[in-house]
Amino acid sequence: MKIRILLLGLLLWTGMVVAGTPVSLEDIQREWAVAKYQTAEDDQEKAFEKLVARARQRVESNPGDAAAKVWLAIALSTDAGVNGGLGALGKVKEARKYLEEAEKIDPDVLNGSVYTSLGSLYYQVPGWPIGFGNDDKAEEYLKKALKLNPDGIDPNYFYQACLRPRDRFWDIPVPKIDSAFDNLFVPQPSWSPSTTQQLRKLVAAPYLTPI
Repeated sequence: MKIRILLLGLLLWTGMVVAGTPVSLEDIQREWAVAKYQTAEDDQEKAFEKLVARARQRVESNPGDAAAKVWLAIALSTDAGVNGGLGALGKVKEARKYLEEAEKIDPDVLNGSVYTSLGSLYYQVPGWPIGFGNDDKAEEYLKKALKLNPDGIDPNYFYQACLRPRDRFWDIPVPKIDSAFDNLFVPQPSWSPSTTQQLRKLVAAPYLTPI
């Protein structure tokens, strides 16, 4: 009996230690890449739900960590793109909230990723009356991102994608050689221009009545 109680206590203590293990940003970044690029499509829903929970744990443990809020926003946005449904709009709204909080803490965090992420959200989420999408705001945020990271792959990528549908080719910056231009085909976050229409449809679908 004593042995059983001792073993039970040991198991409970071990579980507490595991549950209390701090989540690092490196863990979240690595798990995002695995879920996005190395997980079967049928298994991605659970993978991103788990990732969002882990990213929340990081933010709750470090409420003043702007980078953690950015990565929670990335996880939520990716989850919205993968799972869609009625919860997609709520997830992208929550992502925007965390990005705005991160901006207040440190607008330069992760080399301007706050503005890149906000710009990509405003560009890809449906506009009124369904969502908060707004091309002008998207352009404004992406310009801020480019000021902080003029040779960055993501801000150049999204800024060009934002302007192209509006025939604003003359405003598209020409990246320096060996910088963003040579890396435009590097795998992008889930809300990259290649999946913009898919994300818009997923977010809008529950609010549209079939004709």
